[in-house]
Amino acid sequence: MIEVRPLQPAHDGAWLEAFLEEQWGGSLQARRGELFDARRLPALVARRDGERVGLLCYRDDGGRVWELALLSAADGHTGIGSALLVALVDMVGAGARIWVVTTNDNVDAMRFYQRRGFRLQELRAGAVDESRRVLKPQIPVTGRYGIPLRDEVELVLDV
Repeated sequence: MIEVRPLQPAHDGAWLEAFLEEQWGGSLQARRGELFDARRLPALVARRDGERVGLLCYRDDGGRVWELALLSAADGHTGIGSALLVALVDMVGAGARIWVVTTNDNVDAMRFYQRRGFRLQELRAGAVDESRRVLKPQIPVTGRYGIPLRDEVELVLDV
């Protein structure tokens, strides 16, 4: 069974650093033309059999709009991401909107989000190229499945 709880910085700090490094190459993430530090955001942690196995970082954009800034699971297709997303949806409540940005190569994420009710909102052609040039040069040129990593795709869920 997967349990989800709020991140406790004093307790989870070392794990958070290691997990972000392993899963994302570090805590600094780029999207929408800005760089943010995932360590500075509120987050939810998924645990299975007492072990931390997933992370969801979020931000309240004001009112009833929330950003799902980062979602990561140690193992895919095991319910970790779903459990984290359900916990976020329960937390924000009915009438809220959740938005998330992924990249054009991340077809697994697009599948995941759309199967859970998210809708495609916006394509920002060339946004990843620009982030690589201006914000984060270590963003790879080629992404998952050998797909050139160029664009941001924004999805939204009306809760």
